[in-house]
Amino acid sequence: MTSLHDDELMIDVPLVRALVDRDLPGCDSLPLRPLAASGSTNALFRLGDDLLVRLPRQPGGSAAIAKEARWLPVLAPLLPVPVPEVVAVGAPGLGYPEAWSVVRWLAGEVPAVVGDAPGCRTDGLAEDLAGVVLALRQAEVPPDALSDPHLLSYRGDPLEAMDEQTRRDIEACRTLDGLDLDLDAALDVWEQAMALPAAEPAPVRWYHGDLLAENLLVRDGRLSAVLDFGGLAVGDPAVDLMVAWEVLDAGSREVLRRAVGVDDHTWLRGQAWTLCVALMTFPYYWRTMPERCAARLAMARAVLADAG
Repeated sequence: MTSLHDDELMIDVPLVRALVDRDLPGCDSLPLRPLAASGSTNALFRLGDDLLVRLPRQPGGSAAIAKEARWLPVLAPLLPVPVPEVVAVGAPGLGYPEAWSVVRWLAGEVPAVVGDAPGCRTDGLAEDLAGVVLALRQAEVPPDALSDPHLLSYRGDPLEAMDEQTRRDIEACRTLDGLDLDLDAALDVWEQAMALPAAEPAPVRWYHGDLLAENLLVRDGRLSAVLDFGGLAVGDPAVDLMVAWEVLDAGSREVLRRAVGVDDHTWLRGQAWTLCVALMTFPYYWRTMPERCAARLAMARAVLADAG
């Protein structure tokens, strides 16, 4: 498994096999194999035909595992598409320090990154994504969610809190060889968002936090599942708009915007969040996750095309 982080935990098939056999003895006869598409947060292993084993790649990942186990059963019935069903949570051990989970396998394909490519309408996907965003925003946030520290994230804070970091990321991106992105234009969009009138505090809502292509599945061009709720949180849900500039064409972005009911200022904040997430990705993953960086590049270019 390619190391992505300085504090990467050592995970391999023998370790996962031993953990599964220890905590899920009924699964000891099921074949186990790593997935090539393991993400940056969790290492992924297919267990038989129907299960997926997810192990945090860094110390502290147990918190996200516990959060999904606690809140996905609450939110799943309220969402219009399937989400992972947590079958079991395994304990640390055998030299591995974190909790890990087993979820039901969900079939489908990761949607294509559309960005600013012309001639490809994705209206159906836009309608489906709008349904997910609206369902999360309309779901009740119970008092114990408001008091859960694991449901607080910088991605639900006011955008202004990311100003200093985003400016540092822009300067770091200027040092990357081969990054074909107009960083001055990106800075201009960011400064437009920073110059918006102070907004009333957004109502506290559920949001996915990482609603991007690698966490979506589609079938025949329609959304079939949403994956990886490790970034699930409560706060300002504007960050979930960033999916519009990754998997939707320009016309379909308007379909999503109308369906969700987004005003001009919130739309600009969504564009700024999109750039923020892309710009933090490039310096960190430029050499280790080229496919992710290519997707974020298309996403950032789509924002600049709209803003242009």
